[in-house]
Amino acid sequence: MFAGLVALATASAFAGAACYINLAEQPARLSLDDRSLLAQWKPAYARGLPMQAGLAVLSGVLGLVAAWQTGDWRWIVGAALILANWPYTMLAIMPINKKLEAIDPAAANASSRAMIAAWGRLHAGRAALGMMSALAYLWALN
Repeated sequence: MFAGLVALATASAFAGAACYINLAEQPARLSLDDRSLLAQWKPAYARGLPMQAGLAVLSGVLGLVAAWQTGDWRWIVGAALILANWPYTMLAIMPINKKLEAIDPAAANASSRAMIAAWGRLHAGRAALGMMSALAYLWALN
């Protein structure tokens, strides 16, 4: 059951980080001027990427280990939800990330601001997947 508990903890950490980004960091950065907004988004994204990607993978793998150890399919539900962040990010969010990374902060304008606002709305989907995964793991624990 240790694997399941750590899967829950890492999914919860993922969800908490994603919620923090959407509820605190994103609104704060949107109050900045266009140049500062993009200049803040770039390093924040670069630092958040490995943390959230790692948490998703670790949680998903541990959820699958818990399913194998217990024979309970509900762990697979949680693992699938947290791992769904990978294709969701690659298909929905990564195209915006690439465009934003290519813009020099000195060239930031209303278009880059609109992309960061759209990025935030899409990022909320990551928070939702993380929360649903944690809830599925809690369900499996009962």
